[in-house]
Amino acid sequence: MKITSVTAIVLRLPEVTADCDGTQDTCLIRIDTDQGVTGWGEVDSCPTVVKAVIEAPLSHQICNGLANALVGEDPLAIEVCMLKMDEAANYYGRVGAGSHAMAGINIALWDIAGKVAGLPISTLLGGPVRSKFRAYCSILFGDTPAETADLARRHADLGFTAIKFGWGPMGESEANDIALVEQARKGVGDTVDVLIDAGQVWDWKTARRRAEQFLPYRPFWIEEPLHPEDIDGYRELTRESVVPIATGEAESRLKDFQRLVIDGGLDWIQPDPGRCGISTFVEAGRFAHTHHRRVVNHSFKSGITIAASLHALSACPNGSLFEFCMAGSPLRHELTNEVFEVVDGYVHVPEGPGLGISINEATVDRYRVA
Repeated sequence: MKITSVTAIVLRLPEVTADCDGTQDTCLIRIDTDQGVTGWGEVDSCPTVVKAVIEAPLSHQICNGLANALVGEDPLAIEVCMLKMDEAANYYGRVGAGSHAMAGINIALWDIAGKVAGLPISTLLGGPVRSKFRAYCSILFGDTPAETADLARRHADLGFTAIKFGWGPMGESEANDIALVEQARKGVGDTVDVLIDAGQVWDWKTARRRAEQFLPYRPFWIEEPLHPEDIDGYRELTRESVVPIATGEAESRLKDFQRLVIDGGLDWIQPDPGRCGISTFVEAGRFAHTHHRRVVNHSFKSGITIAASLHALSACPNGSLFEFCMAGSPLRHELTNEVFEVVDGYVHVPEGPGLGISINEATVDRYRVA
């Protein structure tokens, strides 16, 4: 079997705001083969930059577009394909958008492998360790504490046992930070877990103080309170925080996840397959397990990323919680023909071959811009 084409497809809603919501646009990856098997992936990055990385013409041996590097290769030789791309992107893409593009391609390669084998990716990865995960509802904070309380009530009524509130006005002031968390707890009631995604807004001393101030509202964790590169800050914070700390969505390389665990002391790492791929997700999750830390997915995209996250997480022995994006975008809910449902608080790993999903071509046609 040979790869005949690698296509980057950019989708975008008619109106895009500055809200930290990855469902407003996306970049899909489609890999076609000479035997008629097609694999799909998705990238959580800047879609048009990813498309340029994939479609770039040859510059020289270690500076080439990823599509050029892969056409003619065996898609089932996933590690070989990853090495080919790493060489092609040596000059420009070992981290950032180049690495993100490779991640989306990695997802599509695993999709092909599962379809050829007639097995779900979770089985190819040696799992599933679990076939279902406790789903936490993932939404943004409201613009005000009062709006946050209303959002909390409405989403708690949907049957989630945990809700994460993120970004928005968090970090504007101490009083508002506390009020946001207070109203989130008030809105969900006493029996639903509250998770806080700070959105990189503090230094470690402020984050430690917020952890103490939030304690009356029983936060399950505080996510991404510091800049991703502030490993020293994370080390100090995790050493002293009274609340568990989670981060890792910005990382794409195994060694960076390892650094978070070893040097940063993180309680939870959060790989996103649309930035690190399925292969690195699983490696990072298993590494965390050997150091008695936990892994949970970061997923704020379409059903493609949800499926990829479920398969990857199912191969990690220390994963039990799942980020379930509840953004209202059609790119979140209408891109796959399959609908992921939360049943009694849990979401299940797809059982079909590969990712176990199919693409709604009408949605692709409606929102495709490149």
